[in-house]
Formats: sequence, C-alpha cells, structure tokens
Amino acid sequence: IAKIAAELTLKQKKSIGLITSDTYRIAAVEQLRTYASILNVPLEVVFTPIELRKTLDLFEEKDLILMDTAGRNFRNDMAVSELQSMLRAEENRDTFLVLSLSMKYSDMKKVTENFHTFGIHKVLFTKSDETDTLGSIVNLLYDFPLSLSYITNGQNVPDDILAANPEDIAEQLLGEQHDA
Repeated sequence: IAKIAAELTLKQKKSIGLITSDTYRIAAVEQLRTYASILNVPLEVVFTPIELRKTLDLFEEKDLILMDTAGRNFRNDMAVSELQSMLRAEENRDTFLVLSLSMKYSDMKKVTENFHTFGIHKVLFTKSDETDTLGSIVNLLYDFPLSLSYITNGQNVPDDILAANPEDIAEQLLGEQHDA
C-alpha cells in the first residue's frame, strides 16, 4: 500500500488518505505511519466497522482512500469473518486482492476463490522479481473476472511497482527481450 500511495501522491499528485486495520502484524501500523509521514498523508487506524465509517467520512474530500488490511490465513474462519465485517462497511469501493507470484497457482486459486465473495475487483501481484514464471497471471485472470492492476518487482518504495501492462507481460511470457 505504501508503493501505491507513493505512486498516487508523488507521480499522479492525488490527495489521499490512508487507513489500516492491520493491527495483527507487529509494527505494521508504525511502518505504514512512517510512509504516511514521508508522503505527508494522513493515516488512521481502525478496529471496527463503525470506526471505518467515521474515518471514511473524515476523508470524504480526498481523491482516493487506501485501506490496508492484515494479510491473514484464508483458512482461518475467524480472521476471514473479521475482514468481511470490515469490508461490508463500505460498498463504494474497489477491492484489490494481493497475491505473491512466488505462490503455487493452486494456492493462488484457492485464496482467490475464498475471497471472491468479498467483491474483489482487481488483483495486484507482488514479488515478480522472485520468480521466472508469470503464467499464473494469465491463468488467474482467465479463471476469475478480475482486472490486473499493479505488479511489484522489489522492496523499494516508491520505485518497485508498475502499472500492469499486458504487452510487457506477454513479452515476458514469450521470452522476448524488450529493447531500451
């Protein structure tokens, strides 16, 4: 989310607000707070759907509001239920599923199937720098009605994120070299 926030604020000059409900990972809030400070954007931490609704109202003048949720085990019914109740608080949204390209496709498919009922609209793939195999992108988009949004290719913020480009992906899949 820090990479998307940097892209939107630094390159597209958008006014954004950040929200996180990721209080599960140690120091997740502090890490995002650091990025928010660097980007000079507000960050609010929410614990309940009611707090989320209030924060969305607080950010109503922003061009975009980005919300980070905890990356939890999709097989943990309690974690999935908590996430679902949070996401129900806002119907006017684009929901991005974030998947690592280093995952096996069968696991990607199960995660997507599990979260598809949440109204997922887009998929963002991470860790393209950690694999030589991009075929799972095509497979997932074939199997699910999702739009491809971004692909990350490293850990550097704000640099290692690219808007998904079908031509570039096709060239990589076919093994063609892109002349600079």
